[in-house]
Amino acid sequence: MTDIKDIEFASREKIKEYQDDLLRKAVDYLAVNSPYYRRMFAEHGIDPAGIRCIEDLEKVPFTEKKDLQLYNEDFLCVPRNRIVDFITTSGTLGSPVTFGCTENDLQRLAYNEKKSFACAGLGPDNVVQLMTTLDKRFMAGLAYFLGIRELGAGVIRVGNGIPELQWDTIMRLRPDTIMCVPSFILRLIEYAEKNGIDYKSSSIRRIIGIGEGLREQDFSLNLLGRRIKEKWDVDLFATYSSTEMGATFSECPYGCGGHVHPELIIVEIIGEDDRPVADGMMGEVVVTTLGEEGMPLLRFRTGDISRKITDKCRCGRNSYRLTPIIGRKNNMIKLKGTTIYPPAINDVLDNTPYIANYVVVVQDSYAGTDEVVVKAGLSRNPECDVIKDLKDRFRSRLRVAPVVEILDAKDVNAILYPAMSRKPVKFIDKRHR
Repeated sequence: MTDIKDIEFASREKIKEYQDDLLRKAVDYLAVNSPYYRRMFAEHGIDPAGIRCIEDLEKVPFTEKKDLQLYNEDFLCVPRNRIVDFITTSGTLGSPVTFGCTENDLQRLAYNEKKSFACAGLGPDNVVQLMTTLDKRFMAGLAYFLGIRELGAGVIRVGNGIPELQWDTIMRLRPDTIMCVPSFILRLIEYAEKNGIDYKSSSIRRIIGIGEGLREQDFSLNLLGRRIKEKWDVDLFATYSSTEMGATFSECPYGCGGHVHPELIIVEIIGEDDRPVADGMMGEVVVTTLGEEGMPLLRFRTGDISRKITDKCRCGRNSYRLTPIIGRKNNMIKLKGTTIYPPAINDVLDNTPYIANYVVVVQDSYAGTDEVVVKAGLSRNPECDVIKDLKDRFRSRLRVAPVVEILDAKDVNAILYPAMSRKPVKFIDKRHR
């Protein structure tokens, strides 16, 4: 792997040449070692030797989640005895997919996270409190741990949840950085306020968020980000990652998009016609992994909607960046003529002080259109008509309002955390499509 400060600071032309070379090596590797891609090349009459640059990727069909589910073992490029760590995706939107990592793949993960943490301003003098799980076949928690070690920083493995334990650890060990799901920060703040903890004077100076957005498309803080910042004046960093990518895109201190590591991944943004869109246009994130041994992927459709920013960042990096994820392509909702994605609904609910938990359900209406039902539990009984107040909040933010059902918070929690799930399932799609 290259040094932390090299290819991302090279010219765009050098970065392109560099990625073209890595792409050729990746395709040659797949042509020799991947049963799935060998079969795909043969079925579509594709000569792997003809894929020599990023533009040639258009010759190659996309790889989709269903392919990974149906032909999982055919994606494996090494003997099974070379796999040292088995990982599965969360399965939030379908059956979980298994990934096998070689020792080199774990080193690649560590390198990726080392670069991402360094991009966010961390170094050997920092101490990071990990509020993510390292078990349950979860790639991200392991990757963060490996990356922090590679960086030479200190790491405190607390795991997710349990505000009391998190604050006890902060007070005892004085970390300067927290890594967690951003909405959990509000629970930490609420616990601190109820228990007389002077969180504003704590050792924490930086929060790195995972799994939820903190910014709008113009890079200003979204409702969740603003609410955290108003309560706690710490530096906020957003990240974007997935198991399939084997990579994380972190913001730098200027907060203008997630920096893509050119030596680890190629990102295309694909429009409705399945063709690459112009830089700056919205489309689906499609990734080709570079340098993976166990289960590398070629043109994998993530389903996430974003935009590519190619102008030089103020931090000096010339590698392109991705804007905050707008939503998932398959999760797009057409509510009363307005196109919205679940994160926009979550944003309203996450910033309603009396909401304890919630689940968003989208289903077919009798008219064949999308019907959205928000099932919410309350943390307290506010002095207002809750359903009217919530609908007013939705209309002011989204121009339209879903159906709102108020349930006992325990009943909502039972829906949120189904058996075998590693994370809350906030969105349930019951549409027949």
